[in-house]
Amino acid sequence: MPSGPQVGRLDHVRGADPQPFTPRTPRVVAARRLQRRRDRDSTGRFLAEGPQAVREALDRPGVVRELFGTPAALDRYAELVDAAHRAGTPVSPVTDEALAALTETVAPQGLVAVCDQFDQPLHRALDRSPRLVTVLAEIRDPGNAGTVLRTADAAGAAAVVFAGDAVDPYNGKVVRASAGSLFHVDVVRADDPTAVVASLRAAGLTVLAASGYGETDLDDLADDGGLARPTAWLFGSEAHGLPDELAAAADARVRVPLHGRAESLNLAAAAAVCLYASARAMRPRE
Repeated sequence: MPSGPQVGRLDHVRGADPQPFTPRTPRVVAARRLQRRRDRDSTGRFLAEGPQAVREALDRPGVVRELFGTPAALDRYAELVDAAHRAGTPVSPVTDEALAALTETVAPQGLVAVCDQFDQPLHRALDRSPRLVTVLAEIRDPGNAGTVLRTADAAGAAAVVFAGDAVDPYNGKVVRASAGSLFHVDVVRADDPTAVVASLRAAGLTVLAASGYGETDLDDLADDGGLARPTAWLFGSEAHGLPDELAAAADARVRVPLHGRAESLNLAAAAAVCLYASARAMRPRE
């Protein structure tokens, strides 16, 4: 016989009232509003959907404000329920219909967390002396932004800056495309991309603008040791690239060499090549 409560059992979720919330329950209604940017901005909160995002959110202390889940999901992911309890986070069972109302995917995985936004000023991120920074300048597509953020995290970037008229980093599609990486890096939102470049340079980072028409070849830069220094990469939108004045403000405009017949790389692929070239160059040598 077990000696203590069973983690994930509904009689240990949301106190003595395990009746699942419905789509009309006020807390579900309030959480659903966070799918809209104006409500995310006004409340300072956002939604993280699925067990992977919830797991990473719970690993960032003080971020998760409430965890919603279907009874089946709360039992399946009992370790996440336990982690929420240890953090003092309310865990609320919801009906399948309520869960569907809280999610934006065709096949939701049963869990949604209400999280506090945690972006910070650029100067605070730079105070930690990052060696690799990613700047998403005017990138509006949430899928691209989330994918580049995930790649930046994988390559070891310490901060990702959403600059100018960029997509909201807490947009649901950005959060999903980041696959949890949103919670691993310093997230910065900045209105003026040119001021961002000035701050990065003042902090001692070399600023490189990724451009299909760049004068500097990425392979040549890597061979010359130009990627071994602390670096910030600027990436522009898929459709329009970087604004001319922003590209001109960088220390160099860098193109990814194309060895086959492809006309170009898409944003996510180009960002992966550039960031991993920097990661390789910065790797300690034995």
